[in-house]
Amino acid sequence: MVWVSAVAFGVAWWLGWYLLARDARKAVLRRAAAGLIAYAVAVVADQLATGDAWFGGIRIVLVCLPAVAWSGVFVLLLTERWAGHADRLWRLGLVPVSAMLAMPAAAGFLPAGYAFGTVALLALMAGMLAVLGQQWDWAEDGRRPVAGLLTVGALMFGLSAALILLGLTVLPRTAMLSAIAVDLVLLGVGIAVLDAFEEGQALRADMVRSLLISTAAAAVFGGQAAVAIVLAGERTALVALLFGAIAAAIAMQVLNGPLQASIDRFAFAPPLQQARGELRTAAEELPRKRIGTGLAELGEAEFARLTRRALSHYADLGKLVSSPLIDLPAIDSRLEGRDTPPGPLDRATELKALLTESIAHLKPRTGADFGTSEEWRHYNSVYFYYVVGIRPYSVRTKRTDLDPVSRLALSWFADQVPERTLHNWQNAAARIIAAHLRAGLDSMAS
Repeated sequence: MVWVSAVAFGVAWWLGWYLLARDARKAVLRRAAAGLIAYAVAVVADQLATGDAWFGGIRIVLVCLPAVAWSGVFVLLLTERWAGHADRLWRLGLVPVSAMLAMPAAAGFLPAGYAFGTVALLALMAGMLAVLGQQWDWAEDGRRPVAGLLTVGALMFGLSAALILLGLTVLPRTAMLSAIAVDLVLLGVGIAVLDAFEEGQALRADMVRSLLISTAAAAVFGGQAAVAIVLAGERTALVALLFGAIAAAIAMQVLNGPLQASIDRFAFAPPLQQARGELRTAAEELPRKRIGTGLAELGEAEFARLTRRALSHYADLGKLVSSPLIDLPAIDSRLEGRDTPPGPLDRATELKALLTESIAHLKPRTGADFGTSEEWRHYNSVYFYYVVGIRPYSVRTKRTDLDPVSRLALSWFADQVPERTLHNWQNAAARIIAAHLRAGLDSMAS
């Protein structure tokens, strides 16, 4: 069964790192990745374990840990009205309780292990029911089928984990554990689809490409250990080498971009680091770009959502490469007359300039550089946050290069504007900018 376990491990390990590599700043992707990677580690623990005490030690924790992580994913998928409160309950309630139960369980105290598994599975089922109950809210924007996919995956995973937890031998233990990979893949793919939808990106080509390269790398490096196992038998050292080779090959492929960026920090000066980073990000984002989006056919809400996402990537040309808005006719007009055909980064640069002009139109014509009245809120919320780059609610971001106006704006945001209010202003500003861009689109079409 080592070969079945190796496939299950490889798929879960790849998908976990793939989700994390899409954008590690997003909590929903981090939690989904944690669930997949924890499951992959559980598969390895099962293969390397000695003796028959399956429910001893760390392994029972690893089997149920994905349920805790995925309950946190479902919490973040709730509507804005409930997500904040539910997430605080998850972080400050479920996670500490799970940690307190997991520590004695990992030490071999089985009652704590069964309690941990029960709490984790109940939390997963509660999250699944919450997402199932709100799938009607997703009907208008095409996410409702994804809610069904996530629900089916969670239900199958919950049932499989419960069977293992109860020690029911419907199938051999290793086979049951490997079968969970199918359930978690459904969940992981569902989250990837949702993330691509929110970013306005295509998913299939990028995911298939990553999977094929990861499979080839795992086959080349893991295949050598597989040959040794065939010749010498399933020795523990060789099995560990097989899983280690697969894990290293897949991680090196999926995390190639972040690894190169880390090395660049030590090898190159900051200007060269930035240039290489933009090119690398553009190369990674280009396969995610939708082909033939049909901007003129998009509804107002969808166009505003794409505009909001483009604004969030204002400072990152590489990310703007995958925005459908780089196909705006206004950008084609700006690029006319060039001696060489424009590339993706050229279009992203023009999109950034177009967004800058649209943001400038929001500024009140009072002659002042900054104001706090109601007429300034839309301009302030996008100009200072995206163009200037201030982050008033982040304790990790400290800017010492701000001009007096920007420092004044930073102080005002931090003292007078709640984070949720800023978020609402930005959404409203994105709708205004989207309307401005659509007006140009319609005028060129006529």
